[in-house]
Amino acid sequence: MDSRSYQLKGIRPDVRQSLLHDDMSSDERFQNQILRPIIKFQNALLIEVYKNYIRKHKGSFYDLSAEKRLDYIENSVQKDIKFRNSLKGIVIGQFTLEEYQTYILNSSALNKRMMNMVIERLKDQVQLLESDVLV
Repeated sequence: MDSRSYQLKGIRPDVRQSLLHDDMSSDERFQNQILRPIIKFQNALLIEVYKNYIRKHKGSFYDLSAEKRLDYIENSVQKDIKFRNSLKGIVIGQFTLEEYQTYILNSSALNKRMMNMVIERLKDQVQLLESDVLV
């Protein structure tokens, strides 16, 4: 294993072993073994990136009800292709070369899993988006 791969894997948080089992698909295994730790590791950055997204869109997020804010998060990640690609880059940039080679074999399905995980993480932490009230 090269130095970059070793260092990248070394900084990732551990995943509960219960998330890995023998009868899971290769996509699910990739999700739980690679995507989940990377997204957890990148959590603070993902929150700040989303706060910046809210600011760039004139803070309309803050005028929404709690339920509409969750819809806003989902729609922004799903429909704003430039933003979505930026989020993917935050995750993909943490792949080892071997992980990237596995990722490109089924990138469409893995991108869907990746973005669903990011959406759920942002929704679960929507209260952290409150702390940056516009002046």
